[in-house]
Amino acid sequence: MVPWVKLGTAQIPNNGGELTFSQRDEEFSIRLSGIRGELMNSRVYNSEKELSQMGCAHLKSTPDAHVLVGGLGMGYTLAAALKEVTSSSQVTVAELIPEVVEWNQGPLGKCAKNPLQDPRTTVKVGDVKHLLNTRKPTYDAILLDVDNGPEGLTHSDNNWIYSLEGLQDIYEVLKPKGMLAIWSAGPDYLFTVRLKKAGYNVTTHIARARKGKGSKHTIFLAKKTT
Repeated sequence: MVPWVKLGTAQIPNNGGELTFSQRDEEFSIRLSGIRGELMNSRVYNSEKELSQMGCAHLKSTPDAHVLVGGLGMGYTLAAALKEVTSSSQVTVAELIPEVVEWNQGPLGKCAKNPLQDPRTTVKVGDVKHLLNTRKPTYDAILLDVDNGPEGLTHSDNNWIYSLEGLQDIYEVLKPKGMLAIWSAGPDYLFTVRLKKAGYNVTTHIARARKGKGSKHTIFLAKKTT
């Protein structure tokens, strides 16, 4: 068996742990130290793709749309969002960890066909929270894949995003009829309740890790009602 080769490591802010970036042949992996293990694998990305497809479905013919992607990961969410929007649209991707951006600019980029090189892409290195609490209607769609679901697994500050206060602030930065789409490893009834309490129309969708097979992930689709 071909062994994994470690290409880099990165520290998650606020003692969130260490990421390890590795390659085996054409396969890439990003792992979190400790019991969580593998966070991302370049062969498993269908649910990230569906997150963008469903979150941006209303923007296929919308000129000058602005989409925010929270979490670059391996670039699949960003790449799928770029395919869903028009040539005049803009996609901003916020990534907390600078090394993840560097990995996507390097060998990892080819997996998602180098979405960072698309002229419609803008990269913001830092906490996505700073783009979500401006209270200015800015985005037609917000796609969040920053953790394992409605809890701050890798970055405790992410808990704000899933709180009622955070969801209400996000509501304000969505443009009228905008869509908030959130990736989760599984269902969460209480999170659905919070989304509705914050004013969204909410539906959920089950997406498989690989097309037609693999783990079942949950996509929360929360539409601004005004």
